[in-house]
Parts: sequence; structure tokens; C-alpha cells
Amino acid sequence: MSYVVAVPEIVAAAATDLQKIGSALSVANAAALAPTTRVLAAGTDEVSAAVASLFSGHAQAYQTLSTQAAAFHQRFMQAVNAGASAYAIAEAANASPLQQALNVINAPTQALLGRPLIGNGADGAAGTGQAGGDGGLLYGNGGNGGSGGIGQAGGAGGSAGLIGNGGVGGAGGAGAIGGTGGNGGWLYGNGGAGGLGGTGVAGINGGTGAYGGAGGNAYLFGSGGAGGQGGTGAAGADGVNPNPTGTAGTGTVGADKTTSGATAVGGKGGPGDAGDATTTGGEGGRGGNATSTGGGDAIGGEGGIGGDGAYGGAGGAGGNADSTGNAAVGGAGGAGGNAEAAGGAGGTGGKGGEAHAGTNSPSNAEAGNGGAGGNGQDSAISGGTGGAGGTGGAGGRAGLLVGDGGVGGAGGTGGAGGTGAPGGAGGAGGDGGGGNSDSPSPQRTAFGGDGGVGGAGANALGTGGNGGIGGQGGDGGASGMLVGNGGAGGVGGTAGAGGAGGAGGAGGAGGAGGSGTNNGPGQGIGGNGNNGGSGGNGGDGGNGGAPGALGGKGGSRGLLFGQVGTDGGVGAGGAAGAGGAAGAAGAGGTAGDGKTTDGSPGIGGTQGIAGQPGQPG
Repeated sequence: MSYVVAVPEIVAAAATDLQKIGSALSVANAAALAPTTRVLAAGTDEVSAAVASLFSGHAQAYQTLSTQAAAFHQRFMQAVNAGASAYAIAEAANASPLQQALNVINAPTQALLGRPLIGNGADGAAGTGQAGGDGGLLYGNGGNGGSGGIGQAGGAGGSAGLIGNGGVGGAGGAGAIGGTGGNGGWLYGNGGAGGLGGTGVAGINGGTGAYGGAGGNAYLFGSGGAGGQGGTGAAGADGVNPNPTGTAGTGTVGADKTTSGATAVGGKGGPGDAGDATTTGGEGGRGGNATSTGGGDAIGGEGGIGGDGAYGGAGGAGGNADSTGNAAVGGAGGAGGNAEAAGGAGGTGGKGGEAHAGTNSPSNAEAGNGGAGGNGQDSAISGGTGGAGGTGGAGGRAGLLVGDGGVGGAGGTGGAGGTGAPGGAGGAGGDGGGGNSDSPSPQRTAFGGDGGVGGAGANALGTGGNGGIGGQGGDGGASGMLVGNGGAGGVGGTAGAGGAGGAGGAGGAGGAGGSGTNNGPGQGIGGNGNNGGSGGNGGDGGNGGAPGALGGKGGSRGLLFGQVGTDGGVGAGGAAGAGGAAGAAGAGGTAGDGKTTDGSPGIGGTQGIAGQPGQPG
């Protein structure tokens, strides 16, 4: 008995091609109608007339046959088209009864056992850890397990019935194991692969990656499922210096002083209150301003120093001086406070006070110098250690009689070490005040104040965190009792890289020199910029995780035929962490502009030394 297979779409396409061919023939026949059926005689004699009549008769006979052939072609095309439609209708009609019949077959077992007789199991929803549904009792594959949420294990793969493959286990959420692969069919079928272990949970030291799910087993005939890879260890946290939560009190403002004929001296600004491990030092008080309207000097008060604290407080500005009949001397800016908490920055130096000598002054105008910047504080806070990689899942056992064991899952990769905390930056030096003289004497000079020196950047004493070790590989599954190869053991996981050392603190910039302005015939000399602070040294990098994470053992072979599974190789060591960057040198302060002579610029500080890299694993 012969069988015919018909594809409705192909038959319909053939009918369309037939229609195109018929249209082309009709056009050709119409074009030949007039030239061939109305042949003119070559002459007036009887022979010519007979020849013309003969050819015209043949042409008319051809047109008659062509009309009949076109009608047959049209009927044939319609028949083919109708056949395509009939095939399509029959195919659609047969699909519904087959499905209905399958539903009828599955209904009793579904109602009694909650499982169809034929069909694949449903997949578990992602993010729920839901297990995959079991396949049909007679035939069908198990559904795949759903992935787990945070802290939730991956869903197990569904198992097959008599014939079929087990479903794949779902990936575990953070810190949770991967789902186990579903078992293969009782008669024939392969076990499903285990799910990927979840990544380690974040912490100061990274959490360990979770176990990979075990591969599903086969029963009589079939191979075991591969074990899931162990989860990656979480990275160690970066070293973080504490942030101040408050600021200590500001120093008192120096008293202003005004005299007529006598020397006027501004009061000294009070020091900022000291902070503690959690509060920034207070800002120094401003120096008092001094004004003399007679023949006395005017001397501005010094700015108060900034308080030491978690971060250093800023120095107070020097008081301004204004004398109409004698010398004017601006107050010096207060020094910035030093940092005391790990990685704290030094305070900024206060600006020097302005100095102005009036038209009746026989003396100079000397502006105040800027205050020095405070020093940063070292940080000994290291980066956290990376978490270990998770252990790979074991490969599934092969069928009792024949089949290969499942491959063991690879160990998870170790987490990277965290970066060490940086050293504190030095505070910038305060700018020098501006000197200004209106004296008509050519002997009187206006001096700009010098800038303050920049504070020193601090060292990063903590190291980068060490990388986590790799996870152990899972064991390979055993082969079938009679015939089959043992599953290979999973490879040990690669260790994590060491973290980079913390960067050294940058040196504070030197303060700029103040301007020297003289509106009279005398000189104006700009202040000198001061030197920048030195940069701190970088911290050493962390060590890479140690090599040697054990590979899994290979599975046993069949009694009659097969190979023992190979043991998994050991995991590689982690890369060394880079040394911390050297602290940048503080820039030298710019020179002050002078009417006759500019000041000298400051010299940049010394750059710190970069940290040493860690040791590779």
C-alpha cells in the first residue's frame, strides 16, 4: 500500500503557478490571432488565393484548439486549488480531534494522580523556586525548575514517566543552592542537568557561593544529568573611611578695634573646638579688624586655628588693617586643623588679612600671610576578603543497565578582594592677603602676604582584600552497571583576584601669594606662593586566592564496557591585586602680582610612593 504526503501550502503555490502559465499562453494566442488567420494572397491568381486560404484555415483551427486547451487548463487549475483547500480543511479538522482524544486519554490519570499520561511537564516560574512539572506517565519530558529569588533555592526539574528526559534544575538565588535535575524515564531517558548555585551574599567579607544542583538520575537506560556549577563567591567590600556626622563649634571672632591717633590692634580669633572620631573640628574664628584714623598703626588680629577632629577644621581668616596715618599690618590666617579619624582630610588654612595704608601714611602696608593647611590622617582599613566559590553539583547516576554517568559540576569562581581605603588628603594652604598703599612717599612699599604651605597627604596603610578560593568540583556520576562511561569530575573553580591597595592621600595645594598694589610712587611687591604638601603612599595590593581547589572524582565504569571518568583538574589561583596609587603632590601656590615686583611661586610637593602589588595565588 502506497502513502501520499500532501502539504497544503505547496499545492496552493502550484495552483498559483498554473494560473500564471495560463495567462501567458492566452496573451500569446491573442497576439497571433490577426496575423495568422487573415493571410493575404501573394497575387491575384487562383494558386495564391488557395495558399492564403490554406494557411488561414490552419490558423483558425489552431485558435479553436487553443480555446479548448485554455478551458481545460482553467478547469485543471481550479481542481488543484480546490485540492489544496481540501487538504488544509482536512488537516485543521484532524488536529482538533487528535487533541481532544489526547485530552480524553490524559483525563483519568490527571484527575487521579495529578499527572497526564502523555505530555511534557510545565516549567516553573522564574524567581519563585517553583519545581518543574513531571512529564506524562507514559511519555513526556519533565519541566524545567524555576530560578529562585534572593535566599531561595532553585526549583527541581520535573521527572519523566516511562520514557522521557528529566527537566533542568533552576538556578539558585543569592546564597541558595541550585535545583536538582529531574530524573529520566523509568524505561528510557536522561537525567536533567542541575541548576547553577547562587552567588554569595554580599558582606564585609564576601559570602561563599552556593552549591550547584545535582544532576538527575536515569533508571534503566539513559545517561545521568550534569551537575550544576557552584555559585561565584561575592566580592569583598571595599574599605571605606568613616564620614563625620557633625561639626564642632566655631572659634570666637576677634574683636574689631578702631582708634583715632593711637595704635589699633584687632583681637585674635579663637581656635575652633576640637572634634572627635565622628565630628569635624570647628572652624577658627576670624581675626579682628583694625582701623586707625590718626597717626597710629593698624594691626589686624590673627585668625584662629582650626580644631582637630575626624576632619580638620578650617583656619580663620586674618583681620584686615586700615591706617590713614601710619603702618597697616594685616593679620595672619589661622592654620587648618589636622585630621584624626582614618582617612580624614586636613583643614584649609585661613586667608591672610588685607592691609591698606592711606594718603597720610609714612609707613608700609604689609598684608597677612595665609595659614598652613592641616595634615590628612592615615587609613589602615583594608578591603574585605572575597568569598569562596561554591561546590559544583554531583553528576547524575546513569541507568541501571546502560548509560554514561553525568559530568560533575565545575566549582564556582572565588570572589575578588575589595579595594583598600585611601589615605586622607592634606588641606590647602590659605592665600596671602593683598597689600595696598596710597602713600605719596616713594619710600613706602605695599607688600602682599605669602601663601600658606599645603598640608601633607596621608598614607593608605590597609591592603587590598585577598581573593576568595575557588569551589570544589562535583563528582562525576556512575555509569550503567553493564555498559557505559563514568562521568568526568568537575573542574575546581578559579580563585578570585586580590583587591587593589588604597590610594595615598593627595597633598594640599600651597596658598597663593597676595597682590602688592601701590597707588603712589612707591613699590608694590607681590607675596610668594607657598609649597604644596607631599602626597601619601599607596597601600599594598591584596593577594590572589590560593590555587588548588579540588576537582571532583570521576565516576565508575560499566562492568562489560566503558571508561572510568577522569578526575577534575584543580582550580587556578587568583590574580594579584594592584598596588594602590601614589598620592598626588600638592601644587605650589601661584605668585602674587606686584606693582614693581611679583612674588615667587611655590614649589609642588613630593608625590607619594605607590603600593606594592599583592602575590598571585
